Amino acid sequence: MANIKTSKKSTRIDMTAMCDVAFLLLSFFIMTATSKVPEPKPVDTPASTIKAKLPERNLLTITVGDSAVYIGMSERETRIAALEAMSLKYDIAFTPKEVEEFSLLESFGVPLEQLKSLLALKNAERNKPGTQSGIPFKGDISENELSYWVYYANAAVVMEQQAKGLEKIKEIEIAIKGGSKEKYPVVKNVFDILQKQNMNDFYLVTSLRDEDF
Repeated sequence: MANIKTSKKSTRIDMTAMCDVAFLLLSFFIMTATSKVPEPKPVDTPASTIKAKLPERNLLTITVGDSAVYIGMSERETRIAALEAMSLKYDIAFTPKEVEEFSLLESFGVPLEQLKSLLALKNAERNKPGTQSGIPFKGDISENELSYWVYYANAAVVMEQQAKGLEKIKEIEIAIKGGSKEKYPVVKNVFDILQKQNMNDFYLVTSLRDEDF
């Protein structure tokens, strides 16, 4: 009787398509992910259950921590225009290279007279603890450096919209990021500076917590 041989099927699985999908997903997440920007003063924000997304454009963030104030401007054009106005106000000239370096700063916190020294440092050195002491904001609420930074940043945003011929002009958006244990008089002083310029609507940056917490 003849032996009947059964064909053996290969147990090898072609994983080429799966690898392609995996690498496509990996590439997508890498290209769409945003890295955390180093901050001169990280703060522990208070917890909240409110979910509100901050504007992506024309945003000025005021960070308050350890009785010091730091600011950040979302647009490079706004940073450059604000620095040029501050340079004229305080009669401190900045070179084109320094202006370019400043336009790359996401946030900063030093008196204007110390800004040149900050810009001369390498990126890794600028955010070391103790390097940035904060922007002057005490005293006359309409005559301190924080007040003028806010004023000139807002003016830059408004003038940009006017130059584009937009009918509805929007002022710069303000976000305040304060430490959960920050002293009330410090935060109140920042509020007073904004209210002096009729800026009464602003975001409060918080960390998200569970509703049942």
